Amino acid sequence: MGDNQSFDPANVTDIARQLARKPFVPQPNDLPDFFSNLNFDQYVSIKSLRTPIWGTEGRGIAVEPLHRGFVFNNAVDLYLVEDGTVRRIGFDPSKFDYGRLTPPEKLGDIGFSGFKLIATPSEGPPFDFAIVQGATFFRAIAKGQTFGATARALTLKPAEAKGEEFPAFRAFWLERPAVGSNGITIHAVLDSESTTGAVRMTFRPGDMTIIDVETTLFPRVNLEHVGLGGIGSTYFYGPNDRRNADDMRPAVYESSGLQMLNGKGEWLWRPLHNPETLQISAFVDNAPRGFGLLQRERSYEAFQDDDRRLERRPSLWVEPLGDWAQGSVQLLEIPTDAEINQNILTYWRPKAPMAAGSEVPFAYRQYWCWSPPERPPLATVATTRVGRGSGGRRRRFAVDFSGDMLGDTLPADLKPVLTVGPGTVQNVKLWPYPERKTVRVAFELDPGNENACEMRLILEAGGKPISETWLYRWTP
Repeated sequence: MGDNQSFDPANVTDIARQLARKPFVPQPNDLPDFFSNLNFDQYVSIKSLRTPIWGTEGRGIAVEPLHRGFVFNNAVDLYLVEDGTVRRIGFDPSKFDYGRLTPPEKLGDIGFSGFKLIATPSEGPPFDFAIVQGATFFRAIAKGQTFGATARALTLKPAEAKGEEFPAFRAFWLERPAVGSNGITIHAVLDSESTTGAVRMTFRPGDMTIIDVETTLFPRVNLEHVGLGGIGSTYFYGPNDRRNADDMRPAVYESSGLQMLNGKGEWLWRPLHNPETLQISAFVDNAPRGFGLLQRERSYEAFQDDDRRLERRPSLWVEPLGDWAQGSVQLLEIPTDAEINQNILTYWRPKAPMAAGSEVPFAYRQYWCWSPPERPPLATVATTRVGRGSGGRRRRFAVDFSGDMLGDTLPADLKPVLTVGPGTVQNVKLWPYPERKTVRVAFELDPGNENACEMRLILEAGGKPISETWLYRWTP
């Protein structure tokens, strides 16, 4: 669907369907070396001179195309849909300020790397709330936050021996919002060696930015390892993991843990970790109700980072729409010695493979937020602290649960239920702090000769859980 053609969302799906019937053709590497060799600081110095598209029309949302360069080498076609008609956005170097850079002459139409979405409220200043750029990556924030976690429209074969496959968006169609609206609908085609797909995303910015994602995949081959609702983030070090802590800051992470609400209605919390070796965890489930990477630490004192303001990074909660059947929430924790690396990846992996030649629809809703709209009606884990134990390989743990039910009148039969396998736990103690509505469970893990121990902890009263379930994998 090109210039001056009528727009029909069904045509986007048909483009992806027809593309899947052809052999995969990699995108040409046509970006001039001048741009592909830029470092980060040079790249971000390129500024757009144009007024954001629709920025003066009172539509609530404006669009700014993004230049190619640095690691964003692949070109995407951008089309606007206005009054039912398609209009392509052409690249024009005169619309950019290159600062001290001297770009090549006669660039031609090199396309764009993606786009930025800007909220233009009737009251208050405009603010960037989403960036769609690179592979099938996109990011968003709630009002007042800074960008952090990254979503993936599709994840293929992560951490496999043959290497991960990165699908890429090829083209976008952006529907002009109605005047005064607070949402924008965007259609896209993605392509990779194994599959194509048609994607429809609806963005609604605000105090909580909500994105609905509807995708239909058209596999070229049998897909065995597919990730839906993928989220990437960073965990460098924190109270439970100070392996890389030669730093003035007490902690460095964008997300503190993986929250899950499984099909049985159980709330699970898994603190994140920067391990010595790659760790892959699978939380088997049927019809999951939600999962996400959350930033639970919202105090400046926890990070003491004046530049990055990690306490303002978004939590991202994914809510499946429809029945996702059997599968597992996968968590990859990748060793890193640099805080700039996103070393955490989580996604839903369906148990059933997707057959070549099939059409596979799925949908989900994302909440980019300070805290998810649906929260455990239980005490939640506030912090997990880990340090040296009494000797040998033993490690000392302190897990703090917080909630209104842990205030002045604690249940008389309140107790921690802690299991481990393999290994053993000793010296389990419960420390109540009703003035802070907190209970600390302290214990020592003795792993023996094991190199991985799985632990599970809940607070119980009256034979029922009064806390979410704390899960932890210890590794050396």
